Amino acid sequence: MAEASMGWTDERVATLKKLWLDGLSASQIAKQLGGVTRNAVIGKVHRLGLSGRAAPSQPARPAFKAPRAPRPAPPAPLPVRRAPPPIMAAAPVYRHEETGSATVLTLGAHMCKWPIGDPATDSFSFCGRRTGEEGPYCGEHARLAYQPQQKKTKRSGEADLARSLRRYI
Repeated sequence: MAEASMGWTDERVATLKKLWLDGLSASQIAKQLGGVTRNAVIGKVHRLGLSGRAAPSQPARPAFKAPRAPRPAPPAPLPVRRAPPPIMAAAPVYRHEETGSATVLTLGAHMCKWPIGDPATDSFSFCGRRTGEEGPYCGEHARLAYQPQQKKTKRSGEADLARSLRRYI
């Protein structure tokens, strides 16, 4: 029978029963018996009909869990910025040529929309200078935002084909 090949002698079965009733885990019993796996011990316990234990199995060493740090408090909400009351008369058109002088409320269609500063602070603003023909930025900021396209060098048709084919091989 398969049990005989696993080395379950009467003496080993008696040891298994004692250790099981003493509350050792299947892994601990397998280590003490030697030559058998945890699963073999569990199978033998079930075949023997052992169910009751003197005490629940305990880990070999106590597991130490570090106390969890308390959750950080949520950040304080930012102060609510209130919009100025609506003006009944037509608002005058402002020209903001000075860098960093435009706000969200004063930013016009042909004004540079380059952000200056941290949006979370009260000092945040936009460039505000006059924009060129196209785009949302003045000449200086357009040069920063848009990099010229790199020219592609011509390659021989064969080298190009070989390079393309290597991607799929």
